[in-house]
Amino acid sequence: MDVLNQIVKESAIGPFTAWLKSLVISLFVAIVVTLVSMLVILLMHGSTTVITYGY
Repeated sequence: MDVLNQIVKESAIGPFTAWLKSLVISLFVAIVVTLVSMLVILLMHGSTTVITYGY
């Protein structure tokens, strides 16, 4: 936990207030969770997905 606190303190969000730090970290975690879940869904159902390129 000390390592995480040190990273946050020395990052660009270091001088922000605690609630703004929490908001930024929550947004980052939400993006990462969304990307990982999209990857899992793609790996599970990608072989049956029909992808067409066209206009």
